[in-house]
Amino acid sequence: MSRPYGSASSLEQRRRQAVLAVQKGDHVEDVARIIGVHPRSIYRWLNLAQQTDGLAAKPHPAPATRLSDTQQQQLEQLLRQGAQAHGWPNQLWTTQRIAALIERHFGVTLHHDHIGRFLRQRLKWSPQKPRRRARERNEEAIAQWKRARFPDIVEEAAARNAHLVFLDESGFMLTPTVRRTWAPQGETPVLSCWDRRDRLSAISCITLSPQRARLNFYFTLLPDNANASATDIVSFLRQLKRELGAFTVIWDGSKIHSRSRLVQAYLAKHPKVVAETLPSYAPEANPDEGVWGWTKYGRLANLAAANTTVLRQRIQEEFAVLKNNRQLLHCFIQGADLCSAA
Repeated sequence: MSRPYGSASSLEQRRRQAVLAVQKGDHVEDVARIIGVHPRSIYRWLNLAQQTDGLAAKPHPAPATRLSDTQQQQLEQLLRQGAQAHGWPNQLWTTQRIAALIERHFGVTLHHDHIGRFLRQRLKWSPQKPRRRARERNEEAIAQWKRARFPDIVEEAAARNAHLVFLDESGFMLTPTVRRTWAPQGETPVLSCWDRRDRLSAISCITLSPQRARLNFYFTLLPDNANASATDIVSFLRQLKRELGAFTVIWDGSKIHSRSRLVQAYLAKHPKVVAETLPSYAPEANPDEGVWGWTKYGRLANLAAANTTVLRQRIQEEFAVLKNNRQLLHCFIQGADLCSAA
């Protein structure tokens, strides 16, 4: 007899509802017809209900793997080498590739549909969306900056009693950032939204005080459909100077940062403001990058705002939450892998 459709917990709930209905006076045949089982099943459940946990969920056991414990350990070692080491054009693993790898090394044929369950249950792996990384990156230069240059920046700022400021810009589109959601199988959800390119540009920064290493967050939202410019950067720096006094701003090599003549002129007139540039193609080294991931792909994911006014309000609300969540700001610092370097 095949196992009835449904999870173990849902089947348990069905059994308990059926027993309860009979106990309240409903006829066994009527209950059986309503839930779609034979009356004998109802009688069996009534007997089981007399036992402790007789109706409890009984999860279907996973099939035994055809790989030994030693082979599973060997497989994980092979997978950690990356797919390119085994002849594929990139480092990403798909279930088809893993099935081929298992057959190649262990002579065991597994259907690729079962590979996902195997990876989760046996190797504790999970499906993840890869991050893009520029091929132009110089990994040694980035590591050297974190290891040598960044500690010097921290020391120099401390000597000036200056804040550290990690600054970045990003944009929020009226078209929503779509993320996965739950829905019945075969019924793909539909997100009604505008197909327009309206957007809001934002400048933000995470700051670190010189004395108590206190974290804070500052931001500004530009007018609708405006790109951040050097003029906006100078305006934001002025605001920070009024709030913080002396500070060292750390940002990427964008043309609206240290490469801008307008920004250079401002820095020349205000020696209390020092600018430092991150290594090229290393956005993850800026803790402020975590702000965009948290807002765009977390808090504001699937937001189909009616207009930019609503979008602006939601961004301001989420940024206000972030400003008061220093633990989360600290997580962004840790995510940039700068704590150990400092």
